[in-house]
Amino acid sequence: MADDTRDGSGNDPGPSSCSPPVETSHDAADIVANEKRNILSLSLHFVCLRLGWIFKTETVIMPAFLDTIAGAGWLRGCLPVLNRIGSSLPPLLYAPRLRNAGRKKWTLMGATLLMALPFFVLAVTWFSIDQSRRPGWLPVLFLTCYTICFVGTGLNRLAFATVQGKLIRDNRRGRLMLISGLLGSLVAVTCSVILFPRWLGLPDHGFGWIFLVTAGGFIAAGLSAGFIAEPADVVGTERPRPRQVFHAAWRLFWDNPAFRRIAVVGMLFISVQLAFPHYQKLGRIHLDDADEGLHLMYWVVAQNIGFGVFSIVFGRIADSRGNRLAIRIQIFLLAAVPLVAILLASPLVRDGGRLFWIPFSFLGLTPLTCRTINNYVLELAPPSEHPRYISTLSLAMAVPFVVAPFVGLLVDLIGFPPVFVGVSVIVALGGLMTIGMSEPRRDEHLEETPPIGCPGTLQ
Repeated sequence: MADDTRDGSGNDPGPSSCSPPVETSHDAADIVANEKRNILSLSLHFVCLRLGWIFKTETVIMPAFLDTIAGAGWLRGCLPVLNRIGSSLPPLLYAPRLRNAGRKKWTLMGATLLMALPFFVLAVTWFSIDQSRRPGWLPVLFLTCYTICFVGTGLNRLAFATVQGKLIRDNRRGRLMLISGLLGSLVAVTCSVILFPRWLGLPDHGFGWIFLVTAGGFIAAGLSAGFIAEPADVVGTERPRPRQVFHAAWRLFWDNPAFRRIAVVGMLFISVQLAFPHYQKLGRIHLDDADEGLHLMYWVVAQNIGFGVFSIVFGRIADSRGNRLAIRIQIFLLAAVPLVAILLASPLVRDGGRLFWIPFSFLGLTPLTCRTINNYVLELAPPSEHPRYISTLSLAMAVPFVVAPFVGLLVDLIGFPPVFVGVSVIVALGGLMTIGMSEPRRDEHLEETPPIGCPGTLQ
């Protein structure tokens, strides 16, 4: 049995400065016996989540809606920074509470239901306003709801990774990624192909219906978390102050070389999202107005098909060869996407706007790479420290988004090509840094190291 205190660098990371050790049992029989059920349950959760997510795709629908009600590049540039603030700070502050929770699946359920609330509000608002005279406060409401959604998204990702780390063995997580990614894409793409043409052709582009289906998908995803078979941990009572939480996160980043390396890789890789709100704008410039609605659908579908196909490829690579190799290939592929977009938008490619589905298909790698990086980090930490590691990683990956509004302003001032080339170079540096990363599985006998079980009954 491998030592569960291993951090991937050969060092014992030590206990969190925020909270005492969580009591667990080394008898993992319940977890192993229910692993198939939990892979299916987590896959069902992710499929429903993906269904809701395709109708709010960050690269297409959200910036297109903001352009409809506002339009400034700097305002589009606010989307990534609100995304990351919402999905990084709340999870960091909540991580000790999740660590001390008896069953983590209830946090997964609650966080996902929180994601649904702002889209229900937006749907009701869009149906009730006069479309000929949209109120001036609408962009403020949208950005507020957008932020709340990503608070829920950050907590969802923290809880999903923690539950997965607790219940699924290292060399089965790629299988979970494969099944959930493939099925999620099939369901989401099928629904979008049926519904998007009806809605995007409406005078108001059908945003009310889009938001309503998004909320419905997230509600279904939240409720599906109840099917997870999770043994209870002993409930902790420690409630650290925010200052202690930030101090513990800094200690983890500074004292653990293996974690620091993947955190920096994550910061460089996630810079690809700085260009996310601007892809659809660049593509729409080269389309006739009559084609815009249809091509928005094509781009959403291409991105989700890409996610499903790449889930098959990289799920297998992650299980058989380790997450390090999967991360390296994923990042180098993503580094090429901004360059491909510029090429298609240039005079060198005739009618390049109609080929813009190509970069969108590769953008489907972005959420998959985030999941692969999370899985890599889970292998660096003992199970009781998974919430701290994942939340600290999320905070580190928020750093590049401080400049997101400035990136949007640069797009307005100097155009797309210089900005996109700069993003490509930064992401490629992240790929180069993976060459020096450790491989946590190198000395482990994976079949003999299931995750640590916890005392309690399954519910």
